[in-house]
Amino acid sequence: MLLKRYGATPGKEGPYDTFLAGLVGGYFVFGRRSRSGKISSVNQQIVIYVFARVVLALARLAVKPGTGLPVVSGRKESAVISHYAWPVFASVSWASVMYLFRWHAAELQPSLRGSMTYIYNDSEKWDGLRNFIVHNK
Repeated sequence: MLLKRYGATPGKEGPYDTFLAGLVGGYFVFGRRSRSGKISSVNQQIVIYVFARVVLALARLAVKPGTGLPVVSGRKESAVISHYAWPVFASVSWASVMYLFRWHAAELQPSLRGSMTYIYNDSEKWDGLRNFIVHNK
């Protein structure tokens, strides 16, 4: 409301109004810690999901012909990058999680760490779905 009243053009939406509104709203709704000093795991999941979608959108925008970054947004360059972007992204993501799991597992989010433990440490000891469900709680 302050931006609408006192912004660059009073009464009209400015180019950064939505960003600033998201900044303030994101802090008050998702950024604050609980009374116990913890960040809600639900809030973490929502913010991580939103972050991943924003990064993906920014990557698409960067190679979009006519509006993206000059070096990579030409039609030919954009097509090549768009073709290879997902396999590279998937590979780097899994390489990163495997490296982190091997050398810095304590830093991974607990449910991801639990899944990685099951996949890489306990997968040879299958004794039914019940053990998998109990192990990942």
